[in-house]
Amino acid sequence: MSFPSQRSVSGGGVTRRCVLASSAASAVVVRAAAKPAPARQGDSSAVTLDVNGREHVLRIDPRTTLLDALRETMGLTGSKKGCDHGQCGACTVLVGGRRVLSCLTLAIGVREPVTTIEGLAASHGSLHPMQQAFIDQDAFQCGYCTPGQIMSAVACVQEGHASSDAEIREFMSGNLCRCAAYPHIVRAINQAKTQMERG
Repeated sequence: MSFPSQRSVSGGGVTRRCVLASSAASAVVVRAAAKPAPARQGDSSAVTLDVNGREHVLRIDPRTTLLDALRETMGLTGSKKGCDHGQCGACTVLVGGRRVLSCLTLAIGVREPVTTIEGLAASHGSLHPMQQAFIDQDAFQCGYCTPGQIMSAVACVQEGHASSDAEIREFMSGNLCRCAAYPHIVRAINQAKTQMERG
């Protein structure tokens, strides 16, 4: 690569044009050197995930998100891909009992048991109290955000953040509902809380 002359024709000093050209060329070289090599096709890693009480051994690209592993590899399509940027909460699952945005979580890094909406139902095939409360309180309309809302609502109660309507709204604020069913969601959480606390 050739660089402009370091001396100006008129004064013998370094020109503004030379400095800008050299800086731009250096930035291109540094950026090219810092760019990671793309993964080769066929690269995969073995991953063992405990999902809804069952162990799954998968071979996946190390860059696969937990959401894609659940939906595309295991066929558990209850968790939804909404924004794919961790801003809407539609992909919320529980990992070790804590809420996790599965679209931002790499599957290869998950070590604790995962619970999805499919694994939430109570024993004997009956609905979880939160699922039943969402039905009773008409807490969904289009239903797309509902799995993430329910998973987050379960965690909200288990974390002890459902003592008032204001607290519920605060700790559910990461889950968006485009249909604006928020008052119904708060009522559903209040209904389910008593039964969940009784066990």
